[in-house]
Amino acid sequence: MGAKIISGTEFRKEILDEISTEVNYIKEKHGVVPGLVTILVGENPASVSYVSLKIKTANEIGFKEVQENRPEDISEEDLLALIDKYNRDDTIHGILVQLPLPKHIDEKRVIYAIDPDKDVDGFHPVNVGRLMIGGSEVKFPPCTPAGIQEMIVRAGIKTEGAEVVVVGRSNIVGKPIANMLLQKSPGANATVTVVHTRTRDMAAHCKRADILIVAAGVPGLVKPEWIKPGACVIDVGVNRVGEKISEKTGKKVPILKGDVDFDAAKEIAGAITPVPGGVGPMTITMLMRNTLRSLKFKLGIA
Repeated sequence: MGAKIISGTEFRKEILDEISTEVNYIKEKHGVVPGLVTILVGENPASVSYVSLKIKTANEIGFKEVQENRPEDISEEDLLALIDKYNRDDTIHGILVQLPLPKHIDEKRVIYAIDPDKDVDGFHPVNVGRLMIGGSEVKFPPCTPAGIQEMIVRAGIKTEGAEVVVVGRSNIVGKPIANMLLQKSPGANATVTVVHTRTRDMAAHCKRADILIVAAGVPGLVKPEWIKPGACVIDVGVNRVGEKISEKTGKKVPILKGDVDFDAAKEIAGAITPVPGGVGPMTITMLMRNTLRSLKFKLGIA
């Protein structure tokens, strides 16, 4: 019997329906809707595609969505001025600057320029600090880790007292999800180990995980023999390993592989996320939830 498949695609629909219902209620009672501005610099195909999906999702659930496209050669000062404009706009509750940015722009300076109370990506140092403190201090948990935690909880996986091993120590996924799962709060209270490129005997650590979260960006890194029978495996990796012709469109599409050997791992794990269709759909979903949270904080109903 194979593992239970934890579908981010299914959870995405469920959560967006919940958000849409809440947006309609707030609109009726308070006369406002969440406002999200997405700022795209240049025409990187992956960024264009990602931003387009954010715009589409925001519009579908009743947000006010503003799209700001700027040329590749925009000056850093002009970009900072644009951010400041939306920092001061009371109808905008979330500001998202799509990364990566051109090399002549300091990404850190851009992130720091966003009002922490509109930083729905959760990257500003103030929000990183809030996340570290935990509890009621948290405003905007970063979107991918928030999606991971939500999937674990909604899949009915017990976190309290669980041995969690996180493979990868990035600021975007590894560090925040480790911090979130060790907090004294529902959906957390786990014992967390973080392993990385300098870890001795990574396999030994992975083998004792009740919940194994892999965010290394290395296709097939985690072998099936590294997985504890019955464990929950969350594969965050989305690695392009080639191309194929789509049966639907007849066009070339990328072949995506996770950091875990899915076909072999699903015969050992108790629950597992697929790639694609696992963690990926949850990231934008959590961005929408953070934007709604921002409005609720402003209204004093969060």
